[in-house]
Amino acid sequence: MDDVLYDPHPISIEIPDPSFPKLPDPPENPLTKEGIALGKRLYYDPIIDGQGNRSCGTCHLQEYSFSSGDAVLPHLNLGFDQVFLWNGAVDGSLEDAMRFEVIDFFATDVSALNAHEEYPVLFKEAFGIENIEQEHVALALAQFQKTVNSYNSKYDKYKRGESSFTSLEKQGEFIFFSEIGDCFHCHSAPLFKDNKIHNNGLNKHYSEIADQGHFQVSGNPLDSGKFKTPTLRNIALTAPYMHDGRFATLEEVIGFYSYGVHSNDLVDPLMKKAHNGGVALEKEEVQALVAFLHTLTDKTFINNADFAP
Repeated sequence: MDDVLYDPHPISIEIPDPSFPKLPDPPENPLTKEGIALGKRLYYDPIIDGQGNRSCGTCHLQEYSFSSGDAVLPHLNLGFDQVFLWNGAVDGSLEDAMRFEVIDFFATDVSALNAHEEYPVLFKEAFGIENIEQEHVALALAQFQKTVNSYNSKYDKYKRGESSFTSLEKQGEFIFFSEIGDCFHCHSAPLFKDNKIHNNGLNKHYSEIADQGHFQVSGNPLDSGKFKTPTLRNIALTAPYMHDGRFATLEEVIGFYSYGVHSNDLVDPLMKKAHNGGVALEKEEVQALVAFLHTLTDKTFINNADFAP
C-alpha cells in the first residue's frame, strides 16, 4: 500500500443550537472525512461481527431513530454521552463504548478486514496504518456516530422561533418542565437525558437478573435497578420502552410514572412523588404530555442521507 496517500481532511461538527454542550473531540481520534466515511461503512457491514451475522445497523435502524423494536437504546447524540448501555456498563467516551462493542459485543476478527479487497486502503487513508487492529475499528465507528446528531425537531424549531406550538403542546411543555410532571429532572434539555443512571421505581424487587441493572456491573446492592436515562429525542419512534420493553406506548409509560412507581429504599431521590405511586397526571394532562413528546421527533434526522446505508 505504499502508493496509498495518507492525507486526512479534518472535519468540524457544528450544531446550530448554542444550548448544546461542546462535542468532545479527543486528540487521539480527530474527526476526518476519511474516518467518518470509513466508520459509516463499518456501521452497516457484518464484517465487524466475529460471526459475520450482524452489524450495528442490524438493530439500529434509521427510521426508528437508530433503535428497533427490541428495547434497543437509540444511536443519536451519542458523542455527548459519558455512560453507555442500559446498565451503564461502559463509563467514559464514545471511543470507550465502541471499544466495548468491537472487542466484547462483536468480537471483531480483524484478519477478515486485513484480508479484504478494500478495507486496508480505507484504513490507510483514514489512520495511516499498514495493519488494521480492533482499536482502529472502534475509532472509525466513533467518528461516524459523532456525526449522527438530532437537533431539528419541531421543539427545536419552536425554540428558534421557526415554528409554533398548539395549546395542547404548550400545556405538555409546561407539565414536562415543571414539578407537575417531574420529567425534566432526568430528561433535561437540550439532549433530554442526563448521562446518569437511576432507579426509577420500575420494580418492587430486583431478584430477576434482567432487572438488576448497574448492580450487575458494580456488585453494589445499592445499584440494583439502576439504568441509564434514555434520550427522549425521537421518543415517539423508539417503542417499546424501558430496558425490557415492557411498555408499548408513551401513554403506558406516563401511566406508570403517574400511578405505578414502586417506592422502596433504592428509588432515586429525584423521584420525589414515588411514595404516592407517581405524579398522578389526569387524562388531559397525559394527552398534553404525549403531544409535547411528539414535538421531539426530528424528521430531518430520520431522513438524512448522510446517515443511511
